[in-house]
Amino acid sequence: MSAEAADREAATSSRPCTPPQTSWFEFLLEEALLETHLKKPCPDPPPVQLIVQFLEQASKPSVNEQNQVQPPPDNKRNRILKLLALKVAAHLKWDLDVLEKSLSVPVLNMLLNELLCISKVPPGTKHVDVDLSSLPPTTAMAILLYNRWAIRTIVQSSFPVKQVKPGPPQLSVMNQIQQEKELTENILKVLKEQAADSILVLEAALKLNKDLYVHTIRTLDLLAMEPGMVNGETESSTAGLKISTEEMQCQVCYDLGAVYFQQGSTNASVYENAKEKFFRTKELISKIGSSSLHCTIDEKRLAGYCQACGVLTSSSNSTSQQSTPYSQIHCCMRCGNYQELVKIFLEDNLTLSLPVQFRQSVLRELLQKTQQGNDALDEICFRICTCNTVCDVMQGRAIGIQFNQLFLKPNKEKIDFLLEVCTRSINLEHASESLKRKMAAFLKNMCLSLEDLQLVFMISSHELFITLLKDDERKLLIDQMRKRSPRINLCTKPVTSFYDIPASASVNIGQLEHQLILSVDPWRIRQILIELHGMTSERQFWTISSKWEVPNVYGGVILGIKDNLTRDLVYILMAKGLHCSAIKDFVHAKQLFAACLELVTEFSPKLRQVMLNEMLLLDIYTHEAGAGVSGERPPSDLISRVRGYLEMRVPDIPLRQVVAEECVAFMLNWRENEYLTMQVPLLLVQTNPYVKLGQLLAATCKELPGPKESRRTAKDLWEVVVQICSVSNQHKRGNDGRVSLIKHRESTLGIMYRYEPLVLTTILSLFVKLHNVREDIVNDIAAEHISIWPSTIPNLQSVDFEAVAVTVKELVSYALTINSNNHFWLIIQADIYFATNQYSAALHYYLQAGAVCSDFFNKMVPPDVYTDQVIKRMIKCCSLLNCHTQVAILCQFLREIDYKTAFKALQEQNSHDAMDSYYDYIWDVTILEYLTYLHHKRGETDKRQIAIKAIGQTELNASNPEEVLQLAAQRRKKKFLQAMAKLYF
Repeated sequence: MSAEAADREAATSSRPCTPPQTSWFEFLLEEALLETHLKKPCPDPPPVQLIVQFLEQASKPSVNEQNQVQPPPDNKRNRILKLLALKVAAHLKWDLDVLEKSLSVPVLNMLLNELLCISKVPPGTKHVDVDLSSLPPTTAMAILLYNRWAIRTIVQSSFPVKQVKPGPPQLSVMNQIQQEKELTENILKVLKEQAADSILVLEAALKLNKDLYVHTIRTLDLLAMEPGMVNGETESSTAGLKISTEEMQCQVCYDLGAVYFQQGSTNASVYENAKEKFFRTKELISKIGSSSLHCTIDEKRLAGYCQACGVLTSSSNSTSQQSTPYSQIHCCMRCGNYQELVKIFLEDNLTLSLPVQFRQSVLRELLQKTQQGNDALDEICFRICTCNTVCDVMQGRAIGIQFNQLFLKPNKEKIDFLLEVCTRSINLEHASESLKRKMAAFLKNMCLSLEDLQLVFMISSHELFITLLKDDERKLLIDQMRKRSPRINLCTKPVTSFYDIPASASVNIGQLEHQLILSVDPWRIRQILIELHGMTSERQFWTISSKWEVPNVYGGVILGIKDNLTRDLVYILMAKGLHCSAIKDFVHAKQLFAACLELVTEFSPKLRQVMLNEMLLLDIYTHEAGAGVSGERPPSDLISRVRGYLEMRVPDIPLRQVVAEECVAFMLNWRENEYLTMQVPLLLVQTNPYVKLGQLLAATCKELPGPKESRRTAKDLWEVVVQICSVSNQHKRGNDGRVSLIKHRESTLGIMYRYEPLVLTTILSLFVKLHNVREDIVNDIAAEHISIWPSTIPNLQSVDFEAVAVTVKELVSYALTINSNNHFWLIIQADIYFATNQYSAALHYYLQAGAVCSDFFNKMVPPDVYTDQVIKRMIKCCSLLNCHTQVAILCQFLREIDYKTAFKALQEQNSHDAMDSYYDYIWDVTILEYLTYLHHKRGETDKRQIAIKAIGQTELNASNPEEVLQLAAQRRKKKFLQAMAKLYF
């Protein structure tokens, strides 16, 4: 290190990096004056914001002695500030995406003009008149950067901008915003006037066949030196950061394509230019790779542009454009082929390939044409709207107001088409139960909304309606329609528009009730309720929606509130919060619960504690669905609140069972075993059955890795679960008479979104053992850690084994959704199928269990996975499926080859497997010799030759070393199991 450099570093390191009582900007300015700026780690603010600070300081006007405002002086300080701004941009590699996101148009305009100035572009010179090929690379790149930014800014300004909600009015801030707005408009006006020149400059840049260079911090330092000290280095073609020709052309093509596409709205022929540029961009990206450091293109947006251009630039001899629904719809709209348009929408209701926003935009365009006087499109609008509405219903979205407007006067034709759409939009054979219920609910609501009984009969007698609704549901619907009060039939009076209905008081109340149902903003809900209670005091507005459900344990307390407005508000806030939590909209749920907590704190300590409990449950769900998925531990505050809830002893507080369940499951899932086994108060264990069960589970899991003699806690847990599974008068049976031990919700047995494997394994092995204890059981189910449980039950007849069997099935199905590669769980699933005579499915899971623990049989399957019991069950499955050659091969997998079973299987002539093509997988010479004899006896010469060929392989020679024979057997095992997997997977 030179003496001068050492002195400079010593001077620099002797001062702290961020001096106290000094702003970061002033500190960096001091560093800049010492020529050490941007050499140290930067605290806040972020680098992009430094550009704003530096340029604002450099552009501050000065005041002379006569207090007159003067332009900013061109002194050393301001030059250094401008240079600093350019260095920060160079540090960001002149990435326009980054700069445009953080800098306003005036600031970025000032920055790029400074770049042009320092790059020696003469001021006032038109860029279109400059020959880029004759300029130094950094100068040409500066011109390209400016003109790229110019057309990008023009394109960006054409997009709609969401207005920012203004805060409290402050005169100084408003003046500053107004000045910046006026300055931006002036700059945009100039850029639009020069747009044609900027496009020509960029088109000329595409003809360049040389690499360009952009300024770095080093080249900017060289340019700032005295002219005699530079020695012409910045004029060199290798100075700066290299931008290859392909990278430059890729960026320029994309920006030109965007501006051409924007101009296409007024001149359709320009879309061809846009298409050419975008497809050229795709070619260049495939050439340079999407991971280029200096060429960042939004490939999803590019794909959208290419698709749009493909639709908008139609060609008479092109058939490719007809391959997408978008292009077909565009052609139908342009040619007026609206019947084909309806057909496309009908077909898409089954495939659901069109986005909902696109569907709505097509409908809006058709409605706009009808408003312009094209009455012939009224029927088409109704049909498209009906397709969209049925699509919304199937995807769980609310029905839009447009459908209600167009369906204001229903008739036979409209009902016929509606039923046709519903029928063609659902495949009853493959549709899920959820989808069927949504369609059934829609048809049921349509019946309830119709006044004309003939139209109701058309729906209720339709085949789809009868298929989707059960008998008791149809009877209930008929009773509802008989009981409902007669209403005015709006269809008797012609109504030209939905908005022409007189705004009576009842209509206003109905509109407010509609808003109340849809809103999830607590303050808007409060405002609506105040307005409704001001209109009428006779209504109970918490009853207007059947979807607002509050647990019965809370309902009594809430409905006991005397003030009607407060009662409605508390009930609705809680009901909406619980609904949002159920659909995992945790943000709105938290807002609703917080508002409800603030409200009830003023008058009811009991309801305050209820809301605190619900917010705890919500925080548990939020963590488990968010950070908990990746294994991040919950914050200590949340764990403390869970403990506080479990230890809570406040009298007369209504408690929901699910909160206690989820709290205990939360502690188990995050291995708070120490608390559950050692620290939990004894009184809590004695009084809270969920804590007791959690303590026993935690203790059992804790002892699993320990000695086998320590089984006391396992026995205690066994006794508790046996008691739970015992039949008593308190059990509630389902429609099929079976006891349900598992609640059908996501937190099955308390296991939530995330799970603790050891807990799940312990519960599963316990229920499997309980299933196996049954006296009449023929086929035991295997499970991990099954030996820790007792083998007998004193009162065997009291246990509902049917319910236990259902529980085992549901548990293992749930476990496999969590981890489908756990071979122990796969074996359990296979054993269940085997016990229920589903042999093909059993083989599938036996093979899958072996595949996941052997890298698809490329390694040896561990012997604790393919035990003799598993192999024998696989043999029985193959035998009952009439795959007898597979039986013979599997007999070799046993520790002692079962020749009797193998020979008996080979004697079967009615085999459903590939028979002689499997002979290459047999390595036992005795079985092969028996095959040779068998085929000779039957006169099957060809098959006998295949068996002789298999015997003749040298690696099966009995004189070979044991290692060679084992290797030959292992190789045939691998190939056979892989062939079996292809059959059953």
